[in-house]
Amino acid sequence: MTTRRARTRSRLLGFLLLACAAATPAQEWPKQRPITFVVVNAPGAITDLLARLVAQKAGAALGQVVLVDNRPGAGGNIAAQRVRSAAADGYTILLTSAAYAVNPSLYANAGYDPLRDFAPVVLAGSVPNVVCVHPSVPAKSLRELIELARTRPLAYASPGIGTTPHLSMERIKSAAKINLTHVPYQPAAALTAAVAGQTEALSLSLSLTLPQLKAGKLRALAVTSARRSAVLPDVPTVNEQGFEGFDDLNWFGFFAPAGVPAGIVARLHDEIARALDAREVREKLYELGLDSRPNTPGEFAAFVRTEVSKWARAVKDSGAKAE
Repeated sequence: MTTRRARTRSRLLGFLLLACAAATPAQEWPKQRPITFVVVNAPGAITDLLARLVAQKAGAALGQVVLVDNRPGAGGNIAAQRVRSAAADGYTILLTSAAYAVNPSLYANAGYDPLRDFAPVVLAGSVPNVVCVHPSVPAKSLRELIELARTRPLAYASPGIGTTPHLSMERIKSAAKINLTHVPYQPAAALTAAVAGQTEALSLSLSLTLPQLKAGKLRALAVTSARRSAVLPDVPTVNEQGFEGFDDLNWFGFFAPAGVPAGIVARLHDEIARALDAREVREKLYELGLDSRPNTPGEFAAFVRTEVSKWARAVKDSGAKAE
């Protein structure tokens, strides 16, 4: 009997030691070495702004330096590949946009699998695309724009093939059974072309169009989110104008490489979420039209799975391919 009890105690001790060993990486992290946020865009973009706002606050909470490493190019694939190949130790984190979910379908080889190569940490925020027109265009609603497109040729600008504004408008075209000529630009150039009246319509992120909408240089017809935007409460959604199933967002999220211990993912999530909830950060996100709500890594992972599936269908239906 004594021998049996001794064996039982020995086994319990072994299990405890294994549990402690498994928890050690999370407990020791972060050590005195920098954490790096790898950002998919150049300085000045929303992802870059988010990274710098969060890096300062999260770094202070962690007692650690958090660096921002801008790796633009290939629609975000370069940054994603950089983080995918990094050690799964919590020191290299990706900050990307909705392109993360689009690119594996848009590119022949994006260089990563969005569902297997990363651990979702937190969805930082999202913003709808907005369909708008030059003030000279008589359409006052999305329905009126559709009817106008049935009477004469119309062109719309977007920030490029395979971007969510492009795919959102292609989804609208398909649902309405109309033809609009797509004119792809770089984001700033798309906005300039629409304001100058070089294209009559524009599909672009609300964050980029908001100043021109407020100045009256463009007229908003619809937002592509399921709910109206808090910064444009008078602009109806696409769904409110006779369509269904539209919740097309440009979103921004943090990802760790696959294999990072769950304890590290949880700590990263908590500190980034706290940073996003700081008053000055929330105010800045509101100015940009971003909606930021609490979410868990599991909820973010489920959201990403839905996004990958939705945009894969949109890319296939539109025939979009990365150039």
